[in-house]
Amino acid sequence: MDGAPSSGRANSLSLLTKALIFTFDSGHERMMPYFPFMPPPRILVVAVGLVCWVCSYTLAHGKTKGVSEVKVPSSSDGSLQWTRFFVPSSSEPVPLVVILHSWSANWKQTLHRPIENYCVKKGWAYIHPDFRGPNRRPQATGSALVVSDIVDAVEFACRKTKVDRKRVFLLGTSGGGYASLLMAGKRPGLWAGVSAWVPISDLRAWHKECKAKRLKYARDIELSCGGVPGSSPEVDREYVNRSPLTFLKRAKGVNLSINAGILDGHKGSVPISHSLLAFNEVARAEDRLSMEEIGYFTEKAKVPESLVREITDSSFGRKVPVFRRTSASATVTIFQGGHELVASAALAWLEDENKRILKGRNE
Repeated sequence: MDGAPSSGRANSLSLLTKALIFTFDSGHERMMPYFPFMPPPRILVVAVGLVCWVCSYTLAHGKTKGVSEVKVPSSSDGSLQWTRFFVPSSSEPVPLVVILHSWSANWKQTLHRPIENYCVKKGWAYIHPDFRGPNRRPQATGSALVVSDIVDAVEFACRKTKVDRKRVFLLGTSGGGYASLLMAGKRPGLWAGVSAWVPISDLRAWHKECKAKRLKYARDIELSCGGVPGSSPEVDREYVNRSPLTFLKRAKGVNLSINAGILDGHKGSVPISHSLLAFNEVARAEDRLSMEEIGYFTEKAKVPESLVREITDSSFGRKVPVFRRTSASATVTIFQGGHELVASAALAWLEDENKRILKGRNE
């Protein structure tokens, strides 16, 4: 469920470790130079693998220069939420990028580190709030406290640095994509753009899908909502009130980018129907996908033949888009991949949205 970046230093070292193990375990031990006190080859493999893992962990979890760890007070209950925060040194108002962690993670997550690094390099404000941590309790998982915490993080950033409030961007992956869609619907006027990657849009539907696959997320949802769907009217209201689909109609007019890998739900935990149904909520009637088309996408992990078009978008690299549709200010992109963030495409989206706003001011 919790996505992984498509690239990065940690992944490169992980691949290096795997390559070393493959080479050593493929009958190539005889090619290694011999030393009188050299340990047996397989012990050496473990040692090299451990060293590479330590290096990988260190690089992945190291701090980005200039990014601090601060506590943001909650306007709802007075609690303090840990947050990663970058304050640029700029005399002019700058964009603010708000990043939301995935389902089982918290503010320490490094999934979006490429975006954090990008913001530091560009001199943009950046904030990565905790918003009640992993989604497995009533206080988390799209609660009123979550909404309040994310708004509090934005207001905190605006107090601490010069933020251009017309350039506040929200981005999240997996559970963070879920929270991003929820915030697009609940606080549409706050965002210049929202980018949701492999999101959940309907908790009741996802609970059923997770139950069928015996995934732990079904229990997380029950703990958050107070029980299984149908157990009481109160519980059912929790499922409705915590689901983005309930509120997305309010997000019409928000610059919304929804992205999902076509294999998700098959080689991932969130069927792409969640992304397609979310798009339908904000799309014009003539642009909506039919339930038959959504069913085909989801069950076959293929684009319906009548919808196949050539799409050129180099920002996705090898994760090429196989379907894209835009309606008003919303776009849904289905790419060749699974449950993941394509960091290069997310960065390209940030660049394009920022340029769009600046261009509009100059016209």
